[in-house]
Amino acid sequence: MMLVNSSFRNAKSFTMIPVSNDSPYTEAMFDPTSGILAVISKVMKQSYHMVPKLDDDGQPMRLKTPNKQTGKTHKEERRLVDTFSEFYLSDKKDIEDFINIFAINASSYDYQQFFVDVEETKVSKIIMPGQ
Repeated sequence: MMLVNSSFRNAKSFTMIPVSNDSPYTEAMFDPTSGILAVISKVMKQSYHMVPKLDDDGQPMRLKTPNKQTGKTHKEERRLVDTFSEFYLSDKKDIEDFINIFAINASSYDYQQFFVDVEETKVSKIIMPGQ
């Protein structure tokens, strides 16, 4: 994988992208506001997701009134969808180890500049399992 400049929720950050089909991961994104590296695996799993309910023309079906709980204006249905497995690294040492093992440009790319004191930043809106 290769480290490249990117942004995460309008904050300068880095992303890791595969440079070979042999890579076990499709992407890794760093959230500088929380100090979390989200790693997307090539391993597929099935999970339920709420998706828009479509009419005969393939357009989302609108609700007569917006959903009071979610504010959504279209109908949804629960569907079983194939998704990639995700892993979240929050420990700085674990993130550095992961980068040094998988990034071909770890020694020349200054990823340290994106590590900030998480206590001084706002809470990220990233969805974390088990919270």
